[in-house]
Amino acid sequence: MLTDHYEQIEAIGLDVAIIGLFLLMAYVVHDVLKKNNVPLIGKVVVYFVLFLGAAGFIFKGIMQLVIEG
Repeated sequence: MLTDHYEQIEAIGLDVAIIGLFLLMAYVVHDVLKKNNVPLIGKVVVYFVLFLGAAGFIFKGIMQLVIEG
């Protein structure tokens, strides 16, 4: 049974790992911005860029579902 669903398990594991990496990056960025007293506009720009990276992966996943399904 495990060998039948190997690709699906691998895809889910990859998605979970990417989500974990983005959460870790968000935490690290938040910590660095907090320690260095960055102004609000700087925080907004940094979080927006981080969001764009995450949105790219989300869009890629949606496109894969549309194309494969």
